[in-house]
Amino acid sequence: MNKNKLITLLLTTATMFVSAVSINGVAKADTWEQPVMTLGTSLTDSQKQGTIDVLSSKLSNNNYKQITVNGDILVKYLNPSGSNFTTTSGAWSSALIEKTSSGSGINVEILDYNNHNNITTITEDQYKNAALTAGISDANIYVTSATPIDGSGALAGIYAAYSQNGDALNQDQVSAAQDEMNTLSNITEANKNKDGYTDEQLNNAMAGAKSDMAEKGSEVTVNEITNIVNNQISDNNLENTVTNTQKQQLVKVLVSIRDSGALDNNSFKSQADKLGNNIKKSASDIFNKINTESNRNFFQKIWDGIVNFFSSLLK
Repeated sequence: MNKNKLITLLLTTATMFVSAVSINGVAKADTWEQPVMTLGTSLTDSQKQGTIDVLSSKLSNNNYKQITVNGDILVKYLNPSGSNFTTTSGAWSSALIEKTSSGSGINVEILDYNNHNNITTITEDQYKNAALTAGISDANIYVTSATPIDGSGALAGIYAAYSQNGDALNQDQVSAAQDEMNTLSNITEANKNKDGYTDEQLNNAMAGAKSDMAEKGSEVTVNEITNIVNNQISDNNLENTVTNTQKQQLVKVLVSIRDSGALDNNSFKSQADKLGNNIKKSASDIFNKINTESNRNFFQKIWDGIVNFFSSLLK
């Protein structure tokens, strides 16, 4: 083989190797060496510095990237799911996202600003479920706001941070995530202060439903999804609070998640399982209470009695 042919072969081989590394995500990892802080464009200079102080308190050093969330970002990531932001829309809620080791799951913490939680609508668990649906995995996410606001700007910033780091998220999944978050927020608001209902129970049911769907794969049918929702609502002791209409809303969201391609991700099920475990761990007092005999609902006890009666006849 002559010299020119050898050089050509070596260059071709090197190019194929680099491409293979990029496809498998190894090359991308370098872009996440630094956490990313997203700051709302409407913050005053004082609020901006205060927000930086709050978010950076979670870092061991000041080595992070910074992006500004403006109206263009809100329009790009949130409007496809039905929001009506414009390029001149304001943004106040801000976030910090850092990638973590494989298998650690998605962790979200809403941080107080001047001793107040100013995220008025979206809960930590709703952020977690939305992140999972959007295609995010193994990350710590911190959210805060200098002024009372729903918190959607922070989520748009998180999506933008992924894009800036070469991990652009699937827009269909992002839209499904936004639909999911809106649905969960509305159901929680409708059941606010009702006995037997918490946002943690609903979000755990949603995480469990995603895991159950992933086990069946992308061909899971609407009937199967309906059964999954019913089972998860029962497992989380929400039968007496979540209405049939709300169940159908959950089914609709899960169908959109299926259709978005989220289930094609090999890590989706493990991340959903990890999310459910994290929710249960952080709200152990709630879930320990659900599992006690005294808190099982009246009709379940009757049904258990019927089953036990007929089982005894068959012995």
